[in-house]
Amino acid sequence: MSKIFQMILSGMFFTFICDFFLFLGIKENYIDAHGIDLYYNILFADNQSLILFVIFTLITGYIVMYLSNKIAIITIGTLFLLSAATLIPPIGSAAGELLFMQKDRSIKTDKFSYHGDLLYIGRKNIYFYDYELKKVIILDKNKIQGSY
Repeated sequence: MSKIFQMILSGMFFTFICDFFLFLGIKENYIDAHGIDLYYNILFADNQSLILFVIFTLITGYIVMYLSNKIAIITIGTLFLLSAATLIPPIGSAAGELLFMQKDRSIKTDKFSYHGDLLYIGRKNIYFYDYELKKVIILDKNKIQGSY
């Protein structure tokens, strides 16, 4: 029983570190680059998948506890390097676009219609790059007609 508990805790530790760097790179190179006013904690909490976290926790915990040290170091090191690669601006920006951006969308409010790229859907606001205005605008989710 103790070994299983250690496996889960080890997996959680390594998965959390990888997640931290993944979201840090996205925050620095996508969210901040587009001028979106968002705290790291909100980004991390709102976009953390519990199912993926549990799966990676079990996999990394198993690797650390039950495979040889050489295989564990290579595997965990590779996962860390992949997640920390988002700190490189082009990779972090591409990861943010892959996760959050919806290209060529139309959004309608009571008075206006916007056409552009949906950058991020937050808790209360939508961050949208309008092609005509050529800037990022913030739209209240409650005032949008239809789906986005």
